[in-house]
Amino acid sequence: MTTLFTDITELYTPFERLTTAALVVAAGQIVWLGAQRDLPAAYAALPPVSLGQQGVLPGFVDCHTHLVWAGARLDEYLQRARGASYEAILEAGGGIYNTVSATQRASEDELFALAQARAALFQRGGVSTMEVKSGYGLEAEHELKMLRVIRRLAAELPQRVVATLLAHVIPKGWTRTAYVDMFCRELIPEVKRSGLAEAVDVFCDRGAFTLAETEQIFSAALDHQLAIKAHAEQIEHTGVSKLVADLQGLSADHLEQSTADDWQALAAAQTVATLLPGATVLLRKAFPDLRGLRAAGVKIAVATDHNPGSSPLYSLILALQLATALGGLSVEEALIAGTAHAADALGKPTIGRLAVGSAADFIVVAHERALTPFYTWGHLPIERLYIGGNAVSQ
Repeated sequence: MTTLFTDITELYTPFERLTTAALVVAAGQIVWLGAQRDLPAAYAALPPVSLGQQGVLPGFVDCHTHLVWAGARLDEYLQRARGASYEAILEAGGGIYNTVSATQRASEDELFALAQARAALFQRGGVSTMEVKSGYGLEAEHELKMLRVIRRLAAELPQRVVATLLAHVIPKGWTRTAYVDMFCRELIPEVKRSGLAEAVDVFCDRGAFTLAETEQIFSAALDHQLAIKAHAEQIEHTGVSKLVADLQGLSADHLEQSTADDWQALAAAQTVATLLPGATVLLRKAFPDLRGLRAAGVKIAVATDHNPGSSPLYSLILALQLATALGGLSVEEALIAGTAHAADALGKPTIGRLAVGSAADFIVVAHERALTPFYTWGHLPIERLYIGGNAVSQ
């Protein structure tokens, strides 16, 4: 079925702004877009679907979330509001470990129901694609449980879901050497064999994995044809962002402690720098140097880092607004960071943009000015979200 969408006041591709536009969708992909007056004769006879003289944006892509988890960490949030540090809570055995205990106890059905409800909130916020990480299981059986839940989300949600295996922290009761060996020799091969993830992420930082351990895990991932990425330079500078770049990884995420040398390496490798403003703000860290990243030519994405501890954030548009107001991105840069560059951070070049051959994932903004959602803090004027050319309920 071929569908013609008309009466678009503004359309951002996101790299280009079109006015008085139309687009044509077939088999879930865009086959034509441009000024409505230039509509080819081959499509002119199609019954039009009017978008009501409203603006259109690409569907948002949240390229870093921890959507599957059980329990809550309100007490930790209260502690941090009184001045306790994230690092001190983690080193005392709290933080991530509290979520691990609750997630290990939860069944797959329970985890699915919790994640499905969260995903619905992201959908209402215009998110058409989400990356979802494991990492709260730690033990192999529980990591696989989480990844099976993510696979079920991919099958049953209207959104596109990309699964990532996360090496988060060393579980209690394990030596570092034994756990890294298990992760490389048992867990990664099983994940590849069963097709449960497309990439491996490593949290390389104080309280998590060392640079040498991270390199070992990356080597195993690459040996099994899995892409790599990292939680990089968040709490301390470890050099992992340069390692990711040297290995042609997809993205280095966080980067609060990154340096000019890191930016040069990321730019040269076309590895995406994914900024996570929710965690930056809630953990009271300084934003990465946007001027330096931009000057180095680094491709910048922005994501929510949705998780129960450092970023209990359910809104990608809020993350993009924070990146603009506090981080220094222009609104146009923020739009690209939450769409095309976020898709690149997932290795998905046909999503996050509106172009011939790309997926027909787009937001109809409830206003004639397409960038209005970036302006109306606390109110998200979205009329409808389309995924693969099909409207999904808001």
